[in-house]
Amino acid sequence: MQRKIITTADGSKTIQIEEWNEQYHSVHGAIQEANHVYIKHGLLFFNSEMIQDSENKISILEIGFGTGLNAILTLLNSEQLKLEIDYFGVEAYPISSEELEQLNYTEALEIKNNSFDAIHKSDWETSHNITKQFRLTKQQKFFDEITDDNCYDVIYFDAFGARVQPELWTEAIFRKMYNALRPNGVLVTYSAKGSVKRALRAVGFEIKRLEGPPGKRHMLRAIKR
Repeated sequence: MQRKIITTADGSKTIQIEEWNEQYHSVHGAIQEANHVYIKHGLLFFNSEMIQDSENKISILEIGFGTGLNAILTLLNSEQLKLEIDYFGVEAYPISSEELEQLNYTEALEIKNNSFDAIHKSDWETSHNITKQFRLTKQQKFFDEITDDNCYDVIYFDAFGARVQPELWTEAIFRKMYNALRPNGVLVTYSAKGSVKRALRAVGFEIKRLEGPPGKRHMLRAIKR
């Protein structure tokens, strides 16, 4: 399947699958989208609204590890928030080293160390302390192979859209997400399709529709009560 690197509206790059006309991140701004959907309404929401005062550690599952953009933004926020983050990224088809070299997140985010490279160079299926506060485990598998139970506080659901991969947005997949979250755990996704809302509700999530990132009207946040 043909893939190419493109520049999005905020100057950050992403990968486009040409035959699907589908991108790993929004063409209206890769970094803007990731910050709005996953950091603001996922990590920061959980940290401010759901976490207990005595806790300083959060466990995050990312569905669609992709370029590692959500991971590096989470790492940067872990330092600012003084949070310990255990981060698990699931990806069936990791990006190539050639694609990685063309991504400009280190420059765009003005990262002064090698943390982004360290995220990608870390071995799969093994836990790595990328920084003192950010521990990463990358898992190469399909989403329907996830069997975790009561493990995570936040899920970044960043799969390819339902238009091209509807099988990733079903009740069966979201039931796995529901089971994987701890009570009061939060799932966030860029999608606000009616079918996605219905599937999330059907497995027990409490749904809230939120303002979307640039170029998108709405997004969803789901909580396991």
